[in-house]
Amino acid sequence: MANQLDLEEQEQLDQLKHYWKQYGNMITWVLIAVLGAYASWNFYQYWQRSQAQQAAAMYDEVERVVKSADVAKIDRVFGDIKDKFGSTTYAQQAGLLVAKQYYSAGNADAAKAALGWVADKASDPGYQALARLRLAGILMDTKAYDEALKQLSGSFPANFEALVADRKGDILLLQGKKKEALAEYAKAYKTFDERAEYRRLVEVKMNSLGVDPVSGNAPAPEGKK
Repeated sequence: MANQLDLEEQEQLDQLKHYWKQYGNMITWVLIAVLGAYASWNFYQYWQRSQAQQAAAMYDEVERVVKSADVAKIDRVFGDIKDKFGSTTYAQQAGLLVAKQYYSAGNADAAKAALGWVADKASDPGYQALARLRLAGILMDTKAYDEALKQLSGSFPANFEALVADRKGDILLLQGKKKEALAEYAKAYKTFDERAEYRRLVEVKMNSLGVDPVSGNAPAPEGKK
């Protein structure tokens, strides 16, 4: 009986050796690939966390420098966060923050450059939309109306559509295009949630132009009767 078991074990061992000889290399490479992918994933996760922590620390520095209103330092730290962590949301938030400070200090060109960078580089559609809206506002204030409208062309996230329409209305009105402005205001009024305070502001604008959106006395969009 013992001999029979020894023979069966030897046969299984021989089969295992044969199997390993035939498929061993392939199994080894598969294991290497799997373990390598797992190690890479772990490293990537660690790298992401490390990047986020460093970017957060640098954003804190941006906030501190912005409060000091030291333009040279603002330029330096904003340049650093763009160069080192440009793909992070912290860099995009920094762009919006320094743009506001630049504009408050009367440096419209620097504000436009910062907002343009966010609009071009932000991975988050919300930050892109916000940057484009703010950039359009600065261009409107500097009477660059066509450029402002260009910033508002193309697609925006759904929750920005009402704000975009309202800003377009402002620009068109400044260009003397009352009918087109009213069409954009009407779109904004319909798109805003009824509970939104901003909707009341749009209503006031339309009333000042002789239109009551509540009663439905609003012009149809261009090309429609």
